[in-house]
Amino acid sequence: MNYSEKIVQYIRQLFNQPKGFIPLHVPVFYGNEKKYLNECIDSTFVSSVGKFVEQFEEEMGRYTCTKKAVACVNGTNALHLALILIGVVPGTEVITQPLTFVATANAINYCGAKPVFIDVDIDTMGLSPASLKTWLDNSTKKLKNSTNQTITINKTTGRQISACVPMHTFGHPARIDEIVNICEQHNIPVVEDAAESLGSFYKGQHTGTFGEIGVLSFNGNKVITTGGGGMLLFQDEALAKRAKHLTTQAKVPHRWEFIHDEIGYNYRMPNINAALGLAQLEQLPKFLKAKRNLAQSYSNFFSTLTPASILTFLTEPDNAKSNYWLNSVILENRSRRDDFLKFTNENGIMTRPTWELMDRLPMFNDAQCGDLTNAEWIADRLVSIPSSVIV
Repeated sequence: MNYSEKIVQYIRQLFNQPKGFIPLHVPVFYGNEKKYLNECIDSTFVSSVGKFVEQFEEEMGRYTCTKKAVACVNGTNALHLALILIGVVPGTEVITQPLTFVATANAINYCGAKPVFIDVDIDTMGLSPASLKTWLDNSTKKLKNSTNQTITINKTTGRQISACVPMHTFGHPARIDEIVNICEQHNIPVVEDAAESLGSFYKGQHTGTFGEIGVLSFNGNKVITTGGGGMLLFQDEALAKRAKHLTTQAKVPHRWEFIHDEIGYNYRMPNINAALGLAQLEQLPKFLKAKRNLAQSYSNFFSTLTPASILTFLTEPDNAKSNYWLNSVILENRSRRDDFLKFTNENGIMTRPTWELMDRLPMFNDAQCGDLTNAEWIADRLVSIPSSVIV
């Protein structure tokens, strides 16, 4: 029996499913989901007004230790709004990583800005502080703008660097404190794409709370789900208030008048989605415990495979407590990766490579990039394996 056959057999034993299809990540509902959904339906407040939105925001703020959380209809909208809030405008550039889901780069483009792709670290798969510093030191300069504020300019394009968006890949925290410190030296605000890292902590602090704004996602394949949804995390309550205003089409509160004082967005999370999310959030500690147990089981199993060079199971980085949203392995090379993907999927085990690197997509292939050696190395070798909560 070769190693791929052993892995398929082990995953079937682990999920207690000797036959049939085993997906990558599915939600589980065994708490108050139906109770809260029925209550929401009975109230008739199923759209953008209702108590569950406020409760979900309050509980998420409490869990992540942020002063204010603002719910949105999805994570991409939340990221778009976060970039608007910190001043990303057309004709500027935003630093991010090539190893990310396309929503990260799309949100930058929605603002009329251009992404600049900087390499990741191998162990975190998130934006590399060292690569970020090298690129900023070599490729940018500081100038004073018309209001005498110091801004950072790309020496090649002449555009201002208006933001930096690191992403906590598969729930593993990046070295976010170092990234924020480097960006502060260049007056570049940081928006954390924490879409995949609810329940992940770096040096004891929840991801999404280091930068100026953090962004979470509650898509159906995330640790908890609202069906579709996102959340903005703030320590600045005034900024959070403005975010809430913009998500409601910038409507000025009034008992009957419809007055809007600026361009707004219909980015509000419906009450019925928040009802589902609140019930899911109540179970988050159980989900996280189950996911860590699953990761430990995988780690123990993969350590027995020989030779060790065949495959490496990715564990949480130093100083981090990961949610292990997607468990992943690193194979020897792209050929091995492709063989493993083919065999597992043909045998009913859903496995996936990482996303195509952003700079390789047609809409971003003209973007400026740093040296992307690590991102390319990971993309050639990484495979994610079934990671659902085992009830």
